[in-house]
Amino acid sequence: MSVVLEVDRVSKHFQARSGFFGGDRRVVRAVDNVSFSIEEGTSLGVVGESGCGKSTTAKLVLGLEDPSAGAIRFEGKDLVGMDAAGRRHYRKSVQAVFQDPYASLSPRMRIGAIIAEPLITNEKHSADTVRARVLEMLDLVGLPARSADLFPHEFSGGQRQRIAIARALALSPRLIVLDEPVSALDVSIRAQILNLLRDVQDRLGVSYLFIAHDLAAVAHMSQTIIVMYLGKIVESGEARALARTPMHPYTAALFSASLPDHPDDRREEIILSGEVPSPMNPPTGCHFHPRCPRAMARCAQEAPTLREIDGRRVACHLFD
Repeated sequence: MSVVLEVDRVSKHFQARSGFFGGDRRVVRAVDNVSFSIEEGTSLGVVGESGCGKSTTAKLVLGLEDPSAGAIRFEGKDLVGMDAAGRRHYRKSVQAVFQDPYASLSPRMRIGAIIAEPLITNEKHSADTVRARVLEMLDLVGLPARSADLFPHEFSGGQRQRIAIARALALSPRLIVLDEPVSALDVSIRAQILNLLRDVQDRLGVSYLFIAHDLAAVAHMSQTIIVMYLGKIVESGEARALARTPMHPYTAALFSASLPDHPDDRREEIILSGEVPSPMNPPTGCHFHPRCPRAMARCAQEAPTLREIDGRRVACHLFD
C-alpha cells in the first residue's frame, strides 16, 4: 500500500504571554517532534486528554497551521514547497468532519446545497451532474433523496453527522480528518456512525486520521494508534495490541477508563492524580512524571526518548 500522508518530526510552537498583564513571553510547544504516516485505505487513531496536541495536529494536517519545524508530505510531496495547483489538489484530497454536527452545517442552506458546495467551489460541473453527485452521496451515507431539499434543523444529530460525512466525501478525497466525530452524539448513535465510516472506507478506500478521546472508538476504527501527552507521542503501535497490553503508564491509565470490549472483561482501574499540566510551564524531565504511579527519580530530571520495543514505540524509562 502507498503512503498517503507522512508527518516527519513536526513541531508547532506558539508564542504566549503569562499572567493578566502580559508577563513573560513563553513558547508553548503544542506539538513537539511528532512523526507518523497513514497508508492508503487505513486509519490512524490519535488519543490523549484535552490539551495534549490532538487538535493542533489536525490543523497542521488540514493546512490550517504551518509547522514550526519538520515536514508534512502528501503523496510524497512536501506541503511547504507546493505550488498553487498542488495546494488546490491537496485541499480537494484532504477533507474534514468535525465534532459538532449542529455547528458545522449552515442552518440557512438546504442539505443539497451543503453537500454540493465543495463541488461548486473546487470543480466545474453542470447542475445535473452536481445534483446526481449529491444524491449519490446521500445514498452512500444512508439518507433518502428527499433529504436534499430539507434544512439541517429537520435532522437529528446522527443524521447531521451523516450529512457532514457526505459533504466530506463529495470531492472523492484520499484522506479525511475525523476530529472527535462521535463525541457530541448519543451513545446509541455512535456505533451507527462508526460503522458507517468503516463501510465507506471499505467501499472507497479512503484513509482516516481519527482523533478522539473515546478510546474504545479509536481502537474499533484504527489499524494504528498514537498516544499523545503535552504535545509529544508517548506510545504508538498496532491498535489491538496497544489496547490490550499498553506499555506506557499513561496509555494504561487511558485504556483502564475506557469501555471494555466485552461486559465480562475486567480491567485494573488506574486513577491519575491531578490535571494535565499547562503547556506554558510543562514539568521537567518526563512531562507525565508528576501524575505517573510508576515514576522514578530520574523521570523528573531526564526526558525519555521514543524507542522501538517489541514492534511498538514507547517513551518511558521503565523500558530502558
